[in-house]
Amino acid sequence: MTTGADLLGLSPVMPVVVLDDAADAVPTARALLAGGIGVIELTLRTPAALASIERIAAEVPEIVIGAGTVTAPEHAKQAADAGAKFLVTPGCTDSVLDAAFDTGLPFLPGASTVSEAMRLAERGLTALKFFPAEASGGVAYLKSIGGPLPGLRFCPTGGITVKTAPDYLALSTVGCIGGSWLTPKGALAAKDFGKIEAFAAEASKL
Repeated sequence: MTTGADLLGLSPVMPVVVLDDAADAVPTARALLAGGIGVIELTLRTPAALASIERIAAEVPEIVIGAGTVTAPEHAKQAADAGAKFLVTPGCTDSVLDAAFDTGLPFLPGASTVSEAMRLAERGLTALKFFPAEASGGVAYLKSIGGPLPGLRFCPTGGITVKTAPDYLALSTVGCIGGSWLTPKGALAAKDFGKIEAFAAEASKL
């Protein structure tokens, strides 16, 4: 896997995972894998994130582990050093973009406007994260920009549910979607990994 475009084909739904406890990392990854999901975007939103990425990379190598919420240049290198196989940003500054390129990892840079998407395309990036999807116009917005920007494909993330997912996946410009519903806080707190596996199994069939 060498490009961001490859990331869009790994699964119809890319789980967006927030972990408060690194001890939950491996069982969460195994539950997602058992449900048929072979990729994780583990967000750098908690102190446990980098340790969680390290554990998954070491103990569940068959799942493709990536780091999300990369919002500062140093995050890119930290994630790569922890074993992340790809990066995801919610938006892009020049310094974050440069740092992501420097890692050599494939990444999905975030965009929510036409100008942002065009700017990223100028840097050779054709697979983008569309965030926050629902708040930025959702399916209708992606449909409307597909005409002027036919060479771009997206992973919309933010506010998408299992019910609205098919509407996004039906668009020719959407390769996959990001979903946080696969690993809800309640299931993680209760260590109900069976529920996570069930959500993954449902998502893998979308």
